[in-house]
Amino acid sequence: MVSTVTTAPARLALHPDRALPLDPRQREIAREIYSHTATLPLICMHGHVEVEAFAENRAFADPAQLLVVPDHYVTRMMVSQGMTPESLGVPRVDGGPVETDSREIFRRFCSSWKLYRGTPSRYWLEHELVEVFGVDVEPSAETADAIFDRISHRIAQPDFRPRELLDQFRIELISTTDAATSRLEHHARLAAEGLGARVIPTFRPDAIVHLDRPTWRADIAELAEVAGIDTGTYAGYLAALRQRRAAFVAAGALASDHGHLSADTTPLSDTVAAELYVSALRGEPVSPAQVHAFAAHMLFQMAAMAVEDGLVMQIHPGVLRDHNDAVLAAHGQDKGFDIPVATEYTRALRPLLQVFGTHPGFRAILFTVDETVYSRELAPLAGAYPSLRLGAPWWFLDSPEGMRRFRESATETAGFYNTSGFVDDTRAYASIPARHDLSRRVDAGFLARLVLEHRLRVDEAVETAADLAYHLPKLAYAARDQA
Repeated sequence: MVSTVTTAPARLALHPDRALPLDPRQREIAREIYSHTATLPLICMHGHVEVEAFAENRAFADPAQLLVVPDHYVTRMMVSQGMTPESLGVPRVDGGPVETDSREIFRRFCSSWKLYRGTPSRYWLEHELVEVFGVDVEPSAETADAIFDRISHRIAQPDFRPRELLDQFRIELISTTDAATSRLEHHARLAAEGLGARVIPTFRPDAIVHLDRPTWRADIAELAEVAGIDTGTYAGYLAALRQRRAAFVAAGALASDHGHLSADTTPLSDTVAAELYVSALRGEPVSPAQVHAFAAHMLFQMAAMAVEDGLVMQIHPGVLRDHNDAVLAAHGQDKGFDIPVATEYTRALRPLLQVFGTHPGFRAILFTVDETVYSRELAPLAGAYPSLRLGAPWWFLDSPEGMRRFRESATETAGFYNTSGFVDDTRAYASIPARHDLSRRVDAGFLARLVLEHRLRVDEAVETAADLAYHLPKLAYAARDQA
C-alpha cells in the first residue's frame, strides 16, 4: 500500500509588525507612533486611476484584469523571467492575439509568486489579498483557482465598486491624470453627481510639449479643437494651453504633472520658440537637441502659467521611457520598460528658480528616481526655496528601503516640513491603501529611532508622523487661497 502525503497550502496572514524596526525597543515606540496614523484618511494626489472608473462605477472585470494585466509592476517581473506580455494578456496596439483567459493569466501570476519575494509588490499584493479580498492562502499554482474564485466573489458585490471603495479605503481626495486635451466630461459627470471635490483632474501636458512624439501634430490639432483657439501659431498654442489649464482649474484641479527626461528649464526667446514650434507643425524634421530645448522651454512656461492660475507643478524627470522599441510598437507606453537615468537638478532648475523660486504664487514638488541627488541637490534646494517641496520616494524608490534611505538622506537638510508627505503613484486602485500603510510604518520606524536617540520626544514624533501621512499632502496641494 502506497501512502500519499498532501501538503496544506501555506497560510497567508499579515504580521502586525510588518515593516517595523527589528530592534525591540525601537519597534515598541514605532508601534505607538503608527497607532496614531494607521487609520488617518488618504490623500492621493499623484494618482493614475482612470477617471472613467469613477464616472461609470462599473464592477471590475475579474481578478486578472484588476490585479495583473494593467499593473506593469506585476507584469514586468514575469516578463523579466521570460514570459511574454501577450501571455499575460497585455493588449497589443494592432489588436493582435493575446491571452484572453483571465483564469489562465491569474494562474501564471500565482505560479510566479516567489519572484516577488523582497519586493514592494509583494508587500502591496499581500495587503490587498488579505485586507481587501479576504484571501488566507498564499498564491501558488495549487491555490490559484481558489484565490481567483474568492476575489471574483468579492468584486461582484455591490459595495465593491470604484466609488464605494473611496469610503472603504478612507480616500478623502484622489486625483486622476488627464491629458491637456481632455474634455473633462467624466469629471463634469462626477461633479454633477456630488463627487467633483473628491475625484479631481490633474493637468498633464507631456504629449503636446515634446515635438518628437509620433502623435504631436494630431495632439496639437486636438488641442485647438477642444480649446476653441487656433494653434497654428506659437502664440495661439500658448493661449490654448492657458485655456485648458483654466478649464482644469474650474473642474477642481490642484496640480499639473510633468514627466520629462531632463529637469532642464532653460527658456528660449519667443522668436526661437515660435520658429521651432511652427517648423515642427509643418512636419519639418527637428533634431534631438531642438526637442530637448523646446521641452525645457515649456517647463519654464508652465511655471509662468502656474503663477497665474495656482496649479502646483509636479516635476518628475529622469526616466527613459519605452526603453525597448519593439515592446513600445507592440503594446504601447507604460508596459514596464521605463528605466531610470542619472538626473541633474541644481543647474537644470536654476533658470526657473531664478525667476519663480521665491515668488509667493509659485509652488512645485520635485520627484526623482535617482536617489543619489537627495542629499546633494534636492534636499538643499527644498531647504532653501520657499516654493519647493521634495516629493515622496517615487516609482522604483517607492519601497521600504527606498523610503528609509530617503528619510536618512533628505531630512537633515530639508527637514520634514519641506517635503510633500506621502503621495502614492499608481493606477492599481486596490493597492492604494497598502502603499500608504507601508509609508506610515516606515516613517514610524524612522521617527522611533530619533526618539531613542533623544532627538525627538514621543509626542513630537506622533505629531510629525500624522503630518507626513495626512496634513502635509493636504497642505502641499491645497488651492492657493488655502495654502
